[in-house]
Amino acid sequence: MNLTTRHELRQLYGAASERASLKELPSLDRHAQQFIALSPFVVLASANATGQMDASPRGGDAGFVKVIDTQTLLIPDAPGNNRLDTLENILDTGQLGLLFMLPGFDETLRVNGQAVLSIEPSALQQCADARRTPALVIRVKVQAVYLHCAKAFMRAQLWNPSRHAQRHLMPSMGEMLRDQIQAIQGQAVGAETQEEMMARYRQSL
Repeated sequence: MNLTTRHELRQLYGAASERASLKELPSLDRHAQQFIALSPFVVLASANATGQMDASPRGGDAGFVKVIDTQTLLIPDAPGNNRLDTLENILDTGQLGLLFMLPGFDETLRVNGQAVLSIEPSALQQCADARRTPALVIRVKVQAVYLHCAKAFMRAQLWNPSRHAQRHLMPSMGEMLRDQIQAIQGQAVGAETQEEMMARYRQSL
């Protein structure tokens, strides 16, 4: 049996607590700004015009996402695989959800807002680092901000080294891609070793 209404859903969970309802802010307070300034990692959630969803990880030095003011963030776009899923989705809908993480912290920060793609020189310069000036930046107009509780990370023990999976338990990325492409396209492709792939990654970090 599948749930089809909000009423049915609430029958399972009840109302949100007062604290959970009140914690959403319309702008970045000092705590949210500090969290972003310390964060080296954020996941960008977006959707295209037909509602197909995507979530894309972005990383950099701590504070690589720039807080311009209480309503504005700049996210530099670093070299990737050129699929441009997130960027095309922003062109379609102009909406973005962000999940900021801090290594060692079980709490996360969620930010939702309107997004545009900017090549404004001042914005590009604000996001430049020792490696490069980005080709473009994602400018986010903040609409909702809230801290997310630690329960998921506590359950996962995400930062506990004793719970980290050993790399040998999975094939290399190159081997997995080889198998997946061959299964879908029916054509044989070569497989990079993990060492070869990491060396290629380092060239465009």
